[in-house]
Amino acid sequence: MNPLRNVCAFAMLGAIFFSGCDAAPGKPKAGSETIAPSEISDFATLYSQNCAGCHGTEGHGGAAIGLANPVYLAIADDATIRKDISKGVPGTAMPAFAESAGGLLTDKQIEIITSGIRSNWSKPGILDAANPPSYASKSSGNAQQGEAAYKTYCESCHGPGGRGAQKGSAITDDSFLALVSDQGLRTIVITGRPELGAPDWRANVSGKPMSDQEISDVVAWLISRRARNPGRPYSVSNAANH
Repeated sequence: MNPLRNVCAFAMLGAIFFSGCDAAPGKPKAGSETIAPSEISDFATLYSQNCAGCHGTEGHGGAAIGLANPVYLAIADDATIRKDISKGVPGTAMPAFAESAGGLLTDKQIEIITSGIRSNWSKPGILDAANPPSYASKSSGNAQQGEAAYKTYCESCHGPGGRGAQKGSAITDDSFLALVSDQGLRTIVITGRPELGAPDWRANVSGKPMSDQEISDVVAWLISRRARNPGRPYSVSNAANH
């Protein structure tokens, strides 16, 4: 047998063997490796996995406010948004997402979400012609005055006593008030819920924006309507007898 022919035959067999391994079923393709959750750095992915369930696809709102509301982004600074993502909002359905607070997101990922919300959905100059109220209340509100302000600015949509009407939902409902923070109430009064047809503080009454104090007063009135034991069909004292 020709030795040279044997060498060529073995070389051909080796090439076929190794090329078969490269194309073997089940072999991962280049770039198909799974990224560790802590290494995800794409805003769209991070938002979809952590925020969209409550704040809606593309920030358009859902169970929670729409983060794509440019009025909200004009009054809430990055530090506020970052803090809420990191530490959550106690007493509400907003959990803490930072690893340092028991969540699953790194500080870098929280920064990506914060900056992504701003860069994708804010509209610089949207309040240039307005005198916006402060994000956080600068003074305590007066519930009695708030009831009067509610009748002026809110009752036409949300009905007498905040019990709901054709244009707006009930906002003195026990469950609603139990799940939204004081700041959350103020935020909604200021920014509205455009995805639900609710206007911001400037458009409840044409040509008459709410003042900062009127907003604080309405919020104080809403807070005063919170039930001590929301959802209970009977008092705590009666519950002991059942």
